[in-house]
Amino acid sequence: MKLPLADARTLVAGALARAGAGAAMAESTARALVLAESQGLGSHGLSRVGQYATHLANGRVDGAAVPAVARRKGGAIVVDAGGGLAFPACELAVREAVSAAREHGVAYAGVVRSHHGGVIVDHLRPVAASGFVGLGFANSPAAMPAAGGRHPIFGTNPVAAVFPRRGADPLMVDLSLSEVARGKVMVAAKEGKPIPQGWALDAAGNPTTDAAAALQGSMLPIGAVSSPKGAMLALVVELLVTAVIGANFGFEASSFFVDEGNRPAIGQAFIVIDPGALAGNDAYLDRLEVLVAEMLKDDGVRLPGARREALRRKAEAEGIEVPEALVTRWRSA
Repeated sequence: MKLPLADARTLVAGALARAGAGAAMAESTARALVLAESQGLGSHGLSRVGQYATHLANGRVDGAAVPAVARRKGGAIVVDAGGGLAFPACELAVREAVSAAREHGVAYAGVVRSHHGGVIVDHLRPVAASGFVGLGFANSPAAMPAAGGRHPIFGTNPVAAVFPRRGADPLMVDLSLSEVARGKVMVAAKEGKPIPQGWALDAAGNPTTDAAAALQGSMLPIGAVSSPKGAMLALVVELLVTAVIGANFGFEASSFFVDEGNRPAIGQAFIVIDPGALAGNDAYLDRLEVLVAEMLKDDGVRLPGARREALRRKAEAEGIEVPEALVTRWRSA
């Protein structure tokens, strides 16, 4: 059945609240999941509602947690998510980082004692709306080996960026450092479908096309077949969102894909840059458009974020498809 986005948000928030999330946490998370779904990102959208609700019910998430600034020095900020769902904590961190960047020109805000970060670039939308450049990073429970290794150490460790433009949608970059986001493997496993060769290893460290076996094994970093570069980038992100800010390493967190386990206490981090403090706003915007124009000289070039924004606008106008069974489950949860 097709639902307006507002109705979907209400249903999701209600399901999460009944599972134990406080009102603010439920509403923030519902906004994020429905936004992801509206952009065609099902692996980070409504498919996560059941997972989050189970983690709330089982104590893997503290539904009563209220995020707070735990530490601040100049443009450096640490937000404690308190073991709750990540979204309200990330909203606070980005809000604080934007404010600090106005004063200092640049800010770094980390989120500790957190949970699954969702679509990282979506946290950066308020950064672009403020006219600032934003970078986002996150870790997750261990899913990828180190370069040359076989057992999972790093999460899929997404990297995101937003660059505001003059009179146009911002450039929005969002990518996992695994060959593919682990959520896509989760969806394939639920549907009983195979995955392409080169996405993952099984528990014994052998290449596999079995999605269920991949979830028990490890994801492969970007380009792992020919180069250690993806694993090295994953190491950089892991350190930025753990050792630097005080969050858990991915291998210290129980998988998101099991009902029982610890509170993952992983991290997210956001860098906000005021281009007005560097090149100057007009110079930044002018130079960005020079690059965009050069990119668009080639047929087939699609600006990053353009497809997602088109889908989001369509969903705003037409709603999103939600299986009736899910609606019934959320209403009765």
